[in-house]
Formats: sequence, C-alpha cells, structure tokens
Amino acid sequence: MSQYLTAALYKFVTLDNYKDLQQPILEQCLMLGIKGTLLLANEGINGTIAGKPEDIRAILAYLRSDPRLAELEHKESWADSHPFYRMKVKLKKEIVTMGVQGVDPNDVVGTYVKPEDWNALISDPDVILLDTRNDYEVHIGTFKGAVDPKTTTFREFPKYVAENLDNTRHKKVAMFCTGGIRCEKASSFMKQQGFEEVYHLQGGILKYLETVPEEESLWEGDCFVFDQRVAVKHGLEVGDHHQCYACRMPLTQEEMQSEQYEAGISCPYCYAKLSAEKRDSLRERQKQVKLARARGQSHIGDGKHK
Repeated sequence: MSQYLTAALYKFVTLDNYKDLQQPILEQCLMLGIKGTLLLANEGINGTIAGKPEDIRAILAYLRSDPRLAELEHKESWADSHPFYRMKVKLKKEIVTMGVQGVDPNDVVGTYVKPEDWNALISDPDVILLDTRNDYEVHIGTFKGAVDPKTTTFREFPKYVAENLDNTRHKKVAMFCTGGIRCEKASSFMKQQGFEEVYHLQGGILKYLETVPEEESLWEGDCFVFDQRVAVKHGLEVGDHHQCYACRMPLTQEEMQSEQYEAGISCPYCYAKLSAEKRDSLRERQKQVKLARARGQSHIGDGKHK
C-alpha cells in the first residue's frame, strides 16, 4: 500500500507579507517531516509537498488558517517511496515565472472550466487548444488535437503568442497545464493581449485525470510530474516512464534499452550534446549516488531509477 501522500497546490492571492511567512511555514513542514518545495511571492503560493497522510492534512490546515489561503485547493496522489529529498520554502518574484510585468490573475483572468466540462469545450471546432507546458512534458502526453508551442520554458510563451496567434482570428482559446497554475497565468496574459474568449482547465491535467473516467477521456499518454514519480496516468496512478537525470527527458522502457542510455549520465536525447568533460562529471555524480545508496542514504543526485 502506498505510504506517502503528495499534495500539489497553488493559489493566486495577494500576500503582502510573503517574506514573513517563509520561516514559520518551513518550521512547520520540518516539524511534521514533510518534504518538497513551496514558492512564496506577492502574487501567491505554489508548490508540491509529500509526507505521511496525517502530516499533509496538518500542514494544509496550517496554511488554510491564514484567511487569505482559506480556499487553497490541492490535488492528491500517492507514492510508495518519498518523492522528495528535502524541504524548501523559497521566496520568488513570481510563483510561476513568465517574466512579463503586470500579469496578475488576481486582477484579470480567463474563464475557469471544470474537468467534467472540458471535453465539450475542446471538441468545439472554433476553439484553438494550447498546451502551455514545456516540450519535454508534451513529449509523453497531451490532449487530443492540442497545439504544442514547443517552448522549453514558460518564459517563451508570450513570444509564441506574439508570433503565432491573432486576437482578431483566434476568437476562442483554451489552455491547460499540469496543475492549472501556468494556464491560469497564461489566460491572464492572453486577456491583457486582447483575446476575448479565453478558457483554462481548472485544476489542470491532474484534476482531469482524477475526475474524468478513462473511457470518456480525451487525454492521450502520460502526464509528466516534477518529482520522482516522473509521470502519472488516469486515476493519478504512477506511469510507466522513467527519466534521464542528465537532461530530464522522460523515457520509455524501449528508450532505456538504447546504447546511448546510461543511468544518470545520458540518453538518446542528450547523448550527442554532452562533452567528454560533462560525461565524466555525471559519472562521478552517479558514483557518489551508488555509494550513498550502499550506506542506506539519499544523495541529492539520486534519480532512483525504477
């Protein structure tokens, strides 16, 4: 039975004193044995944490004790081993980095669409469906008919919009991402750019996979997640992908059989890009990982290849 509860959470809300919140939240997490990362900024909170179920419930109750976070939503999934190595609470300018000043979902945002209503929306032929995630995430799964902007970071999204979309022609735009945070901020940006009908999937792909029955789903493949599970599928069960811990590309079992795959060092996607010096450095890191495992310890570079 899975032992660790993972909670992915975010909320756009003005936190004027976010710097003062860092240490108390960190202390609470450490006291409860919770690991993961939380980001705090003036525009809100974002992160993913994991721990024993009762401890996750306790930290969520602590966060929601702040009236501004009383309606903080989270998405749950389970793991057999702890998906994180340490606990970090970081202060940021943005809880998801777009790099465009003045974009704030607290001021203007698109229309939230519940998972159960998503299929009907994206089946409308007049809707352009945008995947706001990075290329390596799209690589292993996306919604049927979605447009892949081929961005490597969320910072590139505004440039993609400027070069490829027109608010006089693209009347209806629907967007999605893993947990909802990127598409929510993207919808705020799109509204500011003059796009009138802008929609985004409430709760993101994770909520969709949790809510919509597989036989009714328009999702194809796995959903990449930013922890040691690598990917999840319908019902938020752990997927079949592994990860190259040199370039972060998710890999299938077949790709891991390639001569260019070396655990913790290279894969078919990054093999040709690595210098001899970089390969040696990665081999040394992998050596330290194996030594740490032999001592029964976790190492920061341990990808825990399954």
